Amino acid sequence: MRANFIHLALLAGAVLFSSTPLFAQEPAQAPPAQAPPAAESSSKQKPTQSATIHSNDFLVRGTVFTQEGLALPGAELRIRRTTDKKFHWQAISNSRGEFAIRVKMGADYEVTVRAKGFQEQSLPVDAKTGDRFKDIVFRMQHQGGKKS
Repeated sequence: MRANFIHLALLAGAVLFSSTPLFAQEPAQAPPAQAPPAAESSSKQKPTQSATIHSNDFLVRGTVFTQEGLALPGAELRIRRTTDKKFHWQAISNSRGEFAIRVKMGADYEVTVRAKGFQEQSLPVDAKTGDRFKDIVFRMQHQGGKKS
């Protein structure tokens, strides 16, 4: 009896499946026609504004370490032109002690770093060399020769 029921169910399924019309998939539509390429390549066209904004910039980048050679995060870096009294650029070193500050080319700068418990240090940077960046490293000394 059970076998008859299974055969009947299979037969009903086969009949339903064979009576259902099968439809072919619609053919994909062709993509819309593209405009013909420009006469000049994009690299020869006028540069975008974002490309010219930083064309006269100089990048001062570097790392701040303790005297033990550990990265010093949170150190405050300030930059000024050597002819100015006021600092115009500033940054804070990241969790790896790294920093990067963009200034204008064609001047001499002074980079000053300070951090709590350490002596303030300064280094000169010449941005008139034709290079686009300068890498500097600060090895901070504990104030009063003590470890903090």
